[in-house]
Amino acid sequence: MYAVEFRAKVKNGIIELPKKFKDSITDTVKVIILKEDATAHEAGKKAGPDMIERLLASPLEIKGFHPLKRDEIYAR
Repeated sequence: MYAVEFRAKVKNGIIELPKKFKDSITDTVKVIILKEDATAHEAGKKAGPDMIERLLASPLEIKGFHPLKRDEIYAR
């Protein structure tokens, strides 16, 4: 088994093979679809919220943890 990679638009549930692969790919194939998220593609970053957004939405609760006070931060 070998892999080929290309970008294609799905039209009415059909993915058309590029011309350069049409003659060489004639048997049954295994298909894996990787869908790009339009906003992530435009922004040039991974799809979904980034780590800070995830932590703000759902903060970690760690027993015995207390955040540093302002003077403790600048004392370092």
